Amino acid sequence: MTERKPTLVVALGGNALLKRGQPLEASVQRENIALAARTIAQLTRQWQVVLVHGNGPQVGLLALQNSAFDKVAPYPLDILGAESQGMIGYMLQQTLKNALPDQEISVLLTQVEVSASDPAFSNPTKYIGPVYDRAQAETLAAEKGWVFRQDGEWTRRVVPSPQPKRILESDAISALIQRGHLVICNGGGGVPVVEKGDGYHGIEAVIDKDLSAALLARQIEADALLILTDANGVYLNWGQPDQRPLAQVTPAELKTMTFDAGSMGPKVAACCQFVEQCHGIAGIGALEDGLAILAGDKGTRISNN
Repeated sequence: MTERKPTLVVALGGNALLKRGQPLEASVQRENIALAARTIAQLTRQWQVVLVHGNGPQVGLLALQNSAFDKVAPYPLDILGAESQGMIGYMLQQTLKNALPDQEISVLLTQVEVSASDPAFSNPTKYIGPVYDRAQAETLAAEKGWVFRQDGEWTRRVVPSPQPKRILESDAISALIQRGHLVICNGGGGVPVVEKGDGYHGIEAVIDKDLSAALLARQIEADALLILTDANGVYLNWGQPDQRPLAQVTPAELKTMTFDAGSMGPKVAACCQFVEQCHGIAGIGALEDGLAILAGDKGTRISNN
């Protein structure tokens, strides 16, 4: 009998697949996914991988394309989120299968329950879509009623990002893991749904994929959580003259620090939640550094020790 590998939930950032400032084109995304596939393939040698991906740039692009055709009412964000799960999941699945021909790979459309009364709906922080200059953002805000915030040196649209409460398809995910599948799920954090008297309904939001990945990691009792993004680790005082990288750190230490609510903040919170509740290890860093992050050689490694 083959020895069971420890389970690793990998959260792959939408900005790792379409980097800030890059054209939002399929060919560019395929090139970045090819890099992601090499990293994931390396990880599968030591780990049973469950892959969660972001969709910030992609769902924002879909929203723009969707609003350009004015003959029908724009589709809501939950449906666009489902569309992005299929789009990104397909490209990841195909590229990973080509890299790992003997590995079963499944993409699962995933719904995640949120609360309709979540305070995030009155304070949008989740960046989606391409970058704009200030004049472009002001025009779009006036035309479409969208909300914009600074994302480093750029301006981007922000939408509500409620806390994930429950993964509706968790039993299916667990069943696929038990059969040895590399499962791609919770895409874009999952399609946000709320429960009403007659069942579940989509809601206008984008769930943070890092918090969703941490929830999944806790539900399946994973051994490790790895967040891969376009940053090479967590920095204290990011963007300031005194910024410094955090290499080995505990959740208790991270809780004394402040991070941006729309980017690094959820990543740090997700890792802290997982490490505190599951006593595993977590890592944050650049896409190409996956194994080195878990080993503590690059990026930021978070543990209770």
